[in-house]
Amino acid sequence: MSVLTSGDHPDTASGATAANGTNGAQVDLGPATALSCRECGERFPLGPIFACTSCFGPLEIAYDFPTEGPEALRARIAAGPNNIWRYAPLLPVPADVAEHPNLNPGCTPLVRADRLAAELGITGELHIKDDSGNPTHSFKDRVVANAVEAARAFGFTTLSCSSTGNLAGAVGAAAARAGLRSCVFIPHDLEQGKVVMAAVYGGELVAIEGTYDDVNRFCSELIGDPIGEGWGFVNVNLRPYYAEGSKTLAYEICEQLGWKLPDQLVIPIASGSQLTKIDKGLKELIQLGLVEDRPYKIFGAQAEGCSPVSRAFKDGHDVVRPVKPDTIAKSLAIGNPADGPYVLDIARRTGGAVEDVDDEQIVAAIKLLARTEGIFAETAGGVTVGVTRKLLAAGVLDPAATTVVLNTGDGLKTLDAVAGTTGPSATIRPNLDSFREAGLA
Repeated sequence: MSVLTSGDHPDTASGATAANGTNGAQVDLGPATALSCRECGERFPLGPIFACTSCFGPLEIAYDFPTEGPEALRARIAAGPNNIWRYAPLLPVPADVAEHPNLNPGCTPLVRADRLAAELGITGELHIKDDSGNPTHSFKDRVVANAVEAARAFGFTTLSCSSTGNLAGAVGAAAARAGLRSCVFIPHDLEQGKVVMAAVYGGELVAIEGTYDDVNRFCSELIGDPIGEGWGFVNVNLRPYYAEGSKTLAYEICEQLGWKLPDQLVIPIASGSQLTKIDKGLKELIQLGLVEDRPYKIFGAQAEGCSPVSRAFKDGHDVVRPVKPDTIAKSLAIGNPADGPYVLDIARRTGGAVEDVDDEQIVAAIKLLARTEGIFAETAGGVTVGVTRKLLAAGVLDPAATTVVLNTGDGLKTLDAVAGTTGPSATIRPNLDSFREAGLA
């Protein structure tokens, strides 16, 4: 894991005090000290870069973490705000981040799902980490909140992204709150609810003919053009900072469990970044002594119509072959997932797995979660619940273990997925006889 402890100190050129924004001013990103290549380990000063210049590997944040003991750090976290900034000592953000204009996401419910557990045959504890309660109703608010702080530090004036929908809305809202311009790019065929939500914040919303992978390639070209001067692309040139926001899911889950690791987690896979950063967050909690070091298993969940990581896992491959997405789970429809190989490593290292479900199973799982627990998940939540059900039936998940399943967005964003099979139980005349005749009495 590319994480610095308090005893490790990079050379001055890689330290936070040596990092400069686009205007030449020094930046303050709290405990973040350097960027470290996940492949070769080479270090770089903090800045708006995302790939190693030596081997082209992805860059991650390295830290100089707090030196206080676990009890003191737990107390500091508990005294913090009721959002992700309670974990500021473990994130690439300044110490006064809570005072900045930001959407302040996080601290979403960890729902004890006993009725769903009974339906699935789970005898241990089952929890749904329901991130639909974030400001724009998806987990993307977590990652964007971190990216906004990096954009401020580096002097960017425009916030941008390539998006399958949820991220576009999160960037638009965060930019509006922070007083930045936004210009976001999406595939032309997204769900209408996500299009409206991304556009309502007043920034530019650009639909591109093609898949998410086409959109992402276009954004990479734009970064290298003078047009992109002063633009912070949250999931490209700000990606190392942006991705760290997913660690807060790991922090919250463990804190909500009484500072304990869950036995197994089921996490959706789009680019794979969320899963890898949750694993990183869990390892950091162990490193800092905030949780007991014991085994946990991580399971990845994909839609069958876009399942390159699941296919590679089942075939025993280390390379993820790109696919063309064809699924109702558009928020997971990334055919060439950047973190796919790292997801495979984590699933295998922890004793987990990567599985997929088809569109029919996704819809059934959405309805099952809604009927048993009152949580209306978007299609990605249908994927995680559906995969949980499938893995239990196959004997891969332990039904007696403490299990956490992620729901990363609100079902109101993906109404089309269930609209065709969901509606009024009956249409009656306004009298009791009609009610009785419909068999509803």
